[in-house]
Amino acid sequence: MDLELKDRVYIVTGATRGLGRATAAQLLAEGAKVVVSGRHAEEAAKAAGELGEGAVGIGADNADPATPGRLIHAAREHFGRLDGVLISVGGPPAGAAEQLTDDQWERAFESVFLGAVRLARAVAGELGEGGVIGFVLSSSVYEPVRGLTISNALRPGLAGYAKSLAGELGPRGVRVVGLLPARIDTDRVRELDALTGDADASRARQSAAIPLGRYGRPEEFGKTAAFLLSPAASYLTGVMLPVDGGALHSF
Repeated sequence: MDLELKDRVYIVTGATRGLGRATAAQLLAEGAKVVVSGRHAEEAAKAAGELGEGAVGIGADNADPATPGRLIHAAREHFGRLDGVLISVGGPPAGAAEQLTDDQWERAFESVFLGAVRLARAVAGELGEGGVIGFVLSSSVYEPVRGLTISNALRPGLAGYAKSLAGELGPRGVRVVGLLPARIDTDRVRELDALTGDADASRARQSAAIPLGRYGRPEEFGKTAAFLLSPAASYLTGVMLPVDGGALHSF
């Protein structure tokens, strides 16, 4: 199926590794152009170089209020247009509710929640009919993840914002979608397994609870995200799609 992505232009944040990187790679493979961002300019430039022609890397922290303007400017300067964004942010620190400090909460709110809202709001002002705003959220939107209290609080709130935005932008022909990854085999998930003290046992236990019996591959997430961002998904908006091997099948 042709996703009709040729020469369309997207911003993908958090794209130096993990789910953002996998999505950027798939968008490029389908003929799109991509502005990839990460906290550090060197890492963003390296990622863009590895992704190849059609990618440009920008060092930008999602918590910085100046980031939306910089990323939008980069898209227009390098590629002359902007068709959408995938907002992906690294996970906030793990920890039980009683252990987390005000500073950890504030930092996570600035990057995970408010930074995403700022970028979505800015991009929304730039998009016309056929544009799309995507959020990488978490399975915690539906079911809390043990030990990830901050994520359990912020991701569902961001999903609510995304659904509200979908209703507001729908009459303009601009879509808003969310992706809810669970156990995708990224550095972040491997770190969470290691925190249990026995990474192999944790992986085996988690895999046993997934109907497909295994962790997802980043490229599987990337293909799903590319579809949702593409014109091929033109009648999908406000949807929060689990990418989890069936782990949330009961919902």
